[in-house]
Amino acid sequence: MDIYEQNEEDLQLKAVGLELMFLTPEKCSSNDGITAVELAKLVNIPAEIVKKKLNILKSKDIVTVKGINPKYWKFNEYNFQRMDENDDIFRLLCSFDDVDFDKYFSY
Repeated sequence: MDIYEQNEEDLQLKAVGLELMFLTPEKCSSNDGITAVELAKLVNIPAEIVKKKLNILKSKDIVTVKGINPKYWKFNEYNFQRMDENDDIFRLLCSFDDVDFDKYFSY
């Protein structure tokens, strides 16, 4: 995997992670969270890639999943705040230099 592909993967993971982090109940069809398909539409990334990114975040225990079909995903703020600050995923989700917060919040 070359550097461009790695960077592209990181950007997709960051997009999925940040969308979950700043997800509001109005964007979800269920109180249990958001489905991978709904999330894919929000971040404009194919659903299969979004599912892989969700599993990466789940392996770090910063997203929870509820249900079987469909699965509902939610960000786990409590576990995220307790992550090692040197963790690559923690640093990725905390680098806000290129983030447009207007897309997450309406003022």
